[in-house]
Amino acid sequence: MPAGKTLFERLKDAAVTEWQAYVAHPFVQAVADGSLPEAGFRHYLVQDYLFLIHFARAYGLAAFKGETLDDIRHAAAGLNAMVGQEMALHVGYCRGWGLEEADMAAAPEADATMAYTRYVLERGLAGDLLDLAVALAPCIVGYAEIGRRLTADPSTRRDGNAYAAWIDTYAGADYQDVAAEHVAHMDRLMVRRGSPQRLTALTVTFRQATRLETAFWQMGLDAAS
Repeated sequence: MPAGKTLFERLKDAAVTEWQAYVAHPFVQAVADGSLPEAGFRHYLVQDYLFLIHFARAYGLAAFKGETLDDIRHAAAGLNAMVGQEMALHVGYCRGWGLEEADMAAAPEADATMAYTRYVLERGLAGDLLDLAVALAPCIVGYAEIGRRLTADPSTRRDGNAYAAWIDTYAGADYQDVAAEHVAHMDRLMVRRGSPQRLTALTVTFRQATRLETAFWQMGLDAAS
């Protein structure tokens, strides 16, 4: 890899159009200024609950695909954090929006949720651990970037913004550490499993996962109308 460039940065550079459509989506802007209708955000929260279940499955798949004990430990830590902490935090946050876990668990998956989660799992099943890590990256690292951007942007509304706590979660040090570790994990995998010839296929995966993230935002925006 070029000096000073992580694999994630190289992939993002190769998908500038898709990345900007994702991180600056109107859903994100409406969260920033507090103008997103609550119905759209509630729909997003329900689908995100279902999404996180499949995300946990992806970590389980990562453990199976791991080639070293460190790979398995990394996947196990992600799975434990997902089912033991992040899901509990998400459920607690959703309860503040009047959403109970039993109702979210019984909700049907939206097309955008199904398309995205199955794509990530397919890349992990058909490929190796590096393919799976790249497919997961737009979500893990993208939310961290969005949190940082919105927090640093003086136009982001703080007072009276119902979504301020959501922004704070992804801008917080704990989540930023999660994203940074995923970037480092991708680099470690690239050293072991990557090659210049693989970069083209990895870029295709990254672009598609980013487009599916954008579609997930759009789903929430459509539910608000």
